[in-house]
Amino acid sequence: MSEEVPKSTTVTAHNFAIRVYYEDTDAGGIVYYANYLKFFERARTEWLREIGINQQSFLQQKLGFVVRKVEMDNLASAKLDDLLEVKSTIITLKRASLVFQQQITNQAQQVLCTAKIRVACVDFSQHKPCAIPESILGAFKRVS
Repeated sequence: MSEEVPKSTTVTAHNFAIRVYYEDTDAGGIVYYANYLKFFERARTEWLREIGINQQSFLQQKLGFVVRKVEMDNLASAKLDDLLEVKSTIITLKRASLVFQQQITNQAQQVLCTAKIRVACVDFSQHKPCAIPESILGAFKRVS
């Protein structure tokens, strides 16, 4: 299952805007580091929605994506009321997993946080990795 799936030469990025709310910050008014993972997750979920992948129907088939590995680099702090942009690209697409490269920038275009996030397709009924269904794999191929 680790065979590489051919990618197109065009790399499509997805951009997702998010505002920093009080609940996202710590006592000093800056974004708590773990909340960047939430921002990355929201961006990936919205991208899936935009390319026609309905996670609810995916779950009804007892399939889902789980985060297998995260490499995150916190470079600067976001603050209360900042308007952030999460940019996501797929950098590796395999039969049962994919790797997203994501970065968060603020309104001044300063890069605040970057991450490489590997997600794997899992059959929840067997609790094992499985191949990404062809319909979903095709949607990923069109945007990567």
